[in-house]
Amino acid sequence: MGLINLTDKDLKLLMVGGKGGVGKTTCASSIALKFAMEGKKVLLISSDPTPSLSDIFEITIGDREKKISNEYELYGLEISSDIVLARWKERFGPEIYEVISSFAKVDYDFVDYVGTAPGIEEEYMLNFIIELVEGGKYDIVVWDTAPAGHTLRLLQLPHLFLRHMEAATKFYMGIYDYFEKIKDAVRLRGSKRTLLEIISSWEALSEKIVHFIRDRNKTKYIIVTIPEALGVRLTDRVIKEFSENNLLVENIIINHVVKDADCEFHMKRKKMQEYYMDMLENRYRDINMVTLYLSADEIKGVEKIKMVGGLLFSD
Repeated sequence: MGLINLTDKDLKLLMVGGKGGVGKTTCASSIALKFAMEGKKVLLISSDPTPSLSDIFEITIGDREKKISNEYELYGLEISSDIVLARWKERFGPEIYEVISSFAKVDYDFVDYVGTAPGIEEEYMLNFIIELVEGGKYDIVVWDTAPAGHTLRLLQLPHLFLRHMEAATKFYMGIYDYFEKIKDAVRLRGSKRTLLEIISSWEALSEKIVHFIRDRNKTKYIIVTIPEALGVRLTDRVIKEFSENNLLVENIIINHVVKDADCEFHMKRKKMQEYYMDMLENRYRDINMVTLYLSADEIKGVEKIKMVGGLLFSD
């Protein structure tokens, strides 16, 4: 079992994923604080539906970037689905309405329907985060992602949005062939762009996002798991789907490990955990494994989070 290995000097975005309840937010917070202690300006983002950054750091963070520590350049942001979709609607709503209303009489509420498309929330979340990264305000963004099922949907983003938009447009126009013939020629009312140009811009955004998350120099992935059957099964699933989509997991944190078994309960639990830890090590010999032992203390406040970071990064 090694230590967290994140040596790439070009690292800009670190995504920390795993199933709920494995200590993902604690690990993400510890890593972000460690970067800040090294003199970097760090933004820690949680997109979990039930964000707990405020609880862990014992301050109110919320949906606006807020400085977490007076001692270090560490900032936090808790962003919900409602906020993401509201910002998406503000950014893309006028364009979408411009496209659809050119062919059919629809209310502006139609934009809300488009906002239900699979992948919309995740895609715009990524777009929002990438804008933060590329804006240069922060050296590194650490993203405490939603539970793994949400993260895996990121892998299917390139065409989900475009497919949903085209399907909706064709539905309101009624005739697919007609759409295919005119989309590269139609200039929308009051617009300098054609329908094809607008749709192409959406596709280009999707491709830009996928290119960024596949850049192994700028974007890294850490999985947090526990040495139990469900934890191993979900880790297997995540790594398989990442590999199929050309994404690389370089570190796995195995959390809540029993270190000193001093009673029958903990001896049985330690034996069970060792079985699953051996399984992970044998399956993923090319991935750096990091053990985080079960703590008797509740991990809350900067000092306790700093302690966890020390365990992850140093002997």
